[in-house]
Amino acid sequence: MSIEVNNESGVEVDEGLIVSLAGHVLERMDINPLAELSILIVDEEAMAVLHEQWMGEPGPTDVLSFPMDELRPGPGSGARQEGDAPTDPALLGDVVLCPQVAAKQAAEAGHSTEAELELLCTHGILHLLGYDHAEPDEHKEMFGLQGELLESWREVRPQR
Repeated sequence: MSIEVNNESGVEVDEGLIVSLAGHVLERMDINPLAELSILIVDEEAMAVLHEQWMGEPGPTDVLSFPMDELRPGPGSGARQEGDAPTDPALLGDVVLCPQVAAKQAAEAGHSTEAELELLCTHGILHLLGYDHAEPDEHKEMFGLQGELLESWREVRPQR
């Protein structure tokens, strides 16, 4: 996997951990190892501009996803099976994270900003892969998968 992180937020973020998480999610979703993903970390002002420009909503948000290629998970749909072929290589797109918004949400949820960024990164990648949560059945599928991916991440997550 080619996973590039560009931190323009002015906030210290463990970029190595974000890359490891993204690689884990993409592997679990059976995405071709030659796929490319970009993760941009921005401040509240830059996120507010993107949020207004692309979603028509004021103020900063926590995560935005900008898919490049139409791509769905491989045949295993997150549960790799013997003999399953991975998807074709692709430029997945961009996930944009805002650590300042993540920190506020983390405080409200009672967990660390790092844990919130992991959740948001996973959520953003699922959007790149075509998942959505507009309808109740989509919400159930996406958030269920997000929970499974984060649970499996906790089992292999490098301790710092």
